[in-house]
Amino acid sequence: MLARGRVDRRVVEDSARTALAAVVSFLIARLLRMPEAYWATILTIVVMQSTLGAALAISWERFVGTILGAVAGGSIATYFQSNLAAFAAGVFLLGMLCAILKVGSAYRFAGITLTITMLIPRVRAPWVVAEHRFIEVSVGIVVALVISALWPTQRSSAPAN
Repeated sequence: MLARGRVDRRVVEDSARTALAAVVSFLIARLLRMPEAYWATILTIVVMQSTLGAALAISWERFVGTILGAVAGGSIATYFQSNLAAFAAGVFLLGMLCAILKVGSAYRFAGITLTITMLIPRVRAPWVVAEHRFIEVSVGIVVALVISALWPTQRSSAPAN
């Protein structure tokens, strides 16, 4: 919260936590030689914007969605490359699968992972792209959850001085 020329202490702390987590996830992804380490950082920033309790629940669905999207993307792209009809069928089937498994929120990340695996031109094999995406996202989620647990936010309804 901004109070005319002043920044709430909680905002400063949340920003510092998020910056630390983003850098740590990027460095870990680079250490693992991930070609698109920024995905770990993006997921870390997304997860860090939640409280730990909320982050745990949604992170599980993000993780499941990424696994489903990586498996579907690797499989479909291996046989159909970036065929748009096969991609559309994959998006549809992922929606049905997420509904059957009762992880509806996972569908968004499954679709994103499928899209990245199938529609972005790559020189690597589809399964390598899918594996990298899974690792990058997993690093981002794990780093965010660990830092959130080690450095919890101070949330309260009373304004901070």
